Amino acid sequence: MLPYDKTDPASIEAYAKGLAGKTFSQVLEESRYLDFAVKDSKIDYSNPNQKGKLGNLLEEKYFGYKANSDQEADFPEAGVELKVTCYDVLKNGSISAGERLVLTMISYEGPVEKDFYQSHVWEKCRRILLVYYERDKKLAYNTLYKITFANMVSPARHDMPIIVQDYDRIIQKMEAGKADELSESDTLYLGACTKGATAASSMRPQFYPPYTPARKRAFCFKRQYMDYILHTYIMPGRTTYEPLIRDAEDLAERTFEEVITSRIACHYGASDKELCDLYGREYNKNKAQWYDLAYRMLGIRGNHAEEFQKANIAVKVIRLEENNTMKESMSFPPFKFKELAGQTWEDSDIFRYFDETRFFFVIFKKAGDVYYLHKCQFWNMPYRDLNETVRDGWERVKERIINGVSFHISPTKTGHIIHNNLPSKKDNRIIHVRPHAAKSAYKMDGFVSGNIERDADELPSGEYMTRQSFWINNSYLLEQLEV
Repeated sequence: MLPYDKTDPASIEAYAKGLAGKTFSQVLEESRYLDFAVKDSKIDYSNPNQKGKLGNLLEEKYFGYKANSDQEADFPEAGVELKVTCYDVLKNGSISAGERLVLTMISYEGPVEKDFYQSHVWEKCRRILLVYYERDKKLAYNTLYKITFANMVSPARHDMPIIVQDYDRIIQKMEAGKADELSESDTLYLGACTKGATAASSMRPQFYPPYTPARKRAFCFKRQYMDYILHTYIMPGRTTYEPLIRDAEDLAERTFEEVITSRIACHYGASDKELCDLYGREYNKNKAQWYDLAYRMLGIRGNHAEEFQKANIAVKVIRLEENNTMKESMSFPPFKFKELAGQTWEDSDIFRYFDETRFFFVIFKKAGDVYYLHKCQFWNMPYRDLNETVRDGWERVKERIINGVSFHISPTKTGHIIHNNLPSKKDNRIIHVRPHAAKSAYKMDGFVSGNIERDADELPSGEYMTRQSFWINNSYLLEQLEV
């Protein structure tokens, strides 16, 4: 006899709450005395390289059913899907969802299901028993992680129009024979994440012509959406953001993107000074001014839009000069030399950033002394640009860091200039690296310059050089703008 009613979601949830405070090892140990626990499993639950094993452990040892990859829900009589996921405690004490939530595999073996509510995705996400554990990477084994929460959740009613639009966008790409070009950044809440250790080992032929092999992928709730679920439904002290869409009917006839761009488009041609007057903001031409105006036009007063947070959409204001040029490239946070040297491409910070992030560009164009609102657009980096051109640039930087960066010191009238042989802007069409620090700092072969602790980072060679970050070339950004 099971200690819960497998036909009743409330009974399943109540039993699951008994997991709180236990480690996975404790659950495993206690299962030895449970008659209903699966006894003949040969799964190595503690193997950190095999994702999903902690979920298998709970399925077999706590809930008493054999782990499987069936398309139907884990508790079919109750329509409940069990999902085990993690969160991380950050240095400042706050928590953050540790990963995306994989729902079900995307099949390339037959035609797509066009109706979301008839799909396996809906079967897997309409009622989810979420079991959260704290991921503490200092622990020797993942079975030592402690389970903290178990809650039944369903996608919020006001999120469903966007989730359905995401599903439609994914299957439309598949129907066009472009599953090989899918990216998580194509969509907002529901993503298509890669599955398989390497690209080469996970290629599958597509059902639709031209039948180009594509990476194995799964439908998932994106990490940022899981962060929203964690803070909204699981943890106390909810963080609230201003919603952009206050009425779901707004999405009945238009996509989310169409609704958002229309709010900016009605102001095309207005100067930044006119917009400051319209929204009661001081006209001071600092960088924050144009970002504040972007959010005011979208209908919120702060700089945190709920849907943008949940979908990992980054707002970027771009200012064009009168001759349609851009003065600046776009910078990203600095990287650690040793960390980059030890990463694979798909584990790299730059891949994950562009694969998961969508951008909303608000474009102003200069005319005389002011900038006029010119255009807005959603954009995510095309699959091939990321996985070919950006990857090549990243690998060249990694190779140079591993093999040793060389330096040349040139004296000047006021001191010296230090040159290095890291790839430059002309070496890649999309990205380059350059300093990301207040001032230059170096330590090598007895030569010390600048504030090492504040402005430098250690290379694998033991030398120190000025912190660096990746930048998107302004010339590439201009290619992507619809101006």
